[in-house]
Amino acid sequence: MKKIISGLFIFLSIVLFAQEAIHFQDLPFKDLIAKAKKEKKLIFIDAYASWCGPCKMMEKNIFTKKSVGDYFNTNFVNARFDMEKGEGRDIAAKYAVRSYPTYLFLNGNGELISQNYGYMEESLFLSMAQDVNAPNNKKGSLKERFAQGEKDPEFLINVMKLTSTSDFEFAKKASERYFENKKKTDEFTKDDVGYLLFFLKSVDDPNYKIFTSRKEEIIKYLPADTYKQFDDQLMLSKIMEESIDEKNKKINDDYFLKKAVPLIGEYDATIKLNQTKLNFYEQNANFAEYEKAALEYYKNSDSFDSNDLLKAAWVFSEHIKTPSSLKKAVEWAEKSVMRGETSENTYILARLYFLTGNKEMAITYAEMSKKLALQANKDASLSEKLLQQIQ
Repeated sequence: MKKIISGLFIFLSIVLFAQEAIHFQDLPFKDLIAKAKKEKKLIFIDAYASWCGPCKMMEKNIFTKKSVGDYFNTNFVNARFDMEKGEGRDIAAKYAVRSYPTYLFLNGNGELISQNYGYMEESLFLSMAQDVNAPNNKKGSLKERFAQGEKDPEFLINVMKLTSTSDFEFAKKASERYFENKKKTDEFTKDDVGYLLFFLKSVDDPNYKIFTSRKEEIIKYLPADTYKQFDDQLMLSKIMEESIDEKNKKINDDYFLKKAVPLIGEYDATIKLNQTKLNFYEQNANFAEYEKAALEYYKNSDSFDSNDLLKAAWVFSEHIKTPSSLKKAVEWAEKSVMRGETSENTYILARLYFLTGNKEMAITYAEMSKKLALQANKDASLSEKLLQQIQ
């Protein structure tokens, strides 16, 4: 009899415990959205990872509290997803989940209302949920509230934090509204400087005026040299933008140097110009101009990283026909191989040897590339094809 009573007591304890804890719905994501919309509630998602210690502590110590269970079960449609499995992967990508635990609050359209992080004690976790569930938040998604002209600084900061990785342009607009409404008498904080610099990408951005007009406040938190370097980069980007002839897909070297040299000096301006030309001409498949830029930029190849040299060598092997240029590319590839043989760099070197008429060395390195690829369980088809072509 005692065993029966004891078992009944344990059973009732488990039932009561389960009722007190947050009740997580075991539903596909689309069904959660539909349920929330029908019940006119927000969705709470515990975004966790199986290996995450704080996630397990929340599950054990906080989700089981009666006060927490009562509030969440009454006010939200609750769910849990492992961000590294199944639908969790899609949710993590969609809402830019980067750390664990993350707490996602969504409306019935699947739009993000709020996103919070980390282990929280009972009172803080409840306070966070109550704030998210406040009538002001339930008016709509972040974008809806923003479109309606909301200017509350805390709201705008929240938008910046939540959408900086998933929707940068939206977060940038929020930063512009934040600083537009920040009065001159309002003190600039260290966080303000961080928000300003993170979203400032051009001298044409509205926030550039804030950057220049409040320089004295900014350099309280940022060294004056760093401020100048940041400003120089913004101006350089504008100069480069003005130097590009979009119609002919070319860069006006003379214009860029005329504007950039007074700003950063001839040496740095020339390096910046050649770096930009390499990227621009490769992206626009103008390999004649790429060839000239690469030969100029890498003329002192000993000072460059082997990966940079190898990339240029690869482009030359695929698109350049000039014998003297291909011999230069051989030197670049040789430097990469000398610093460490891989199936990739030995293949590129083999191909360049073949293109420059050195069949013996081409065979040697093509065979080496094939061997290295097979040892690493990689695809060896390129080196095999090259060997057939040589022989």
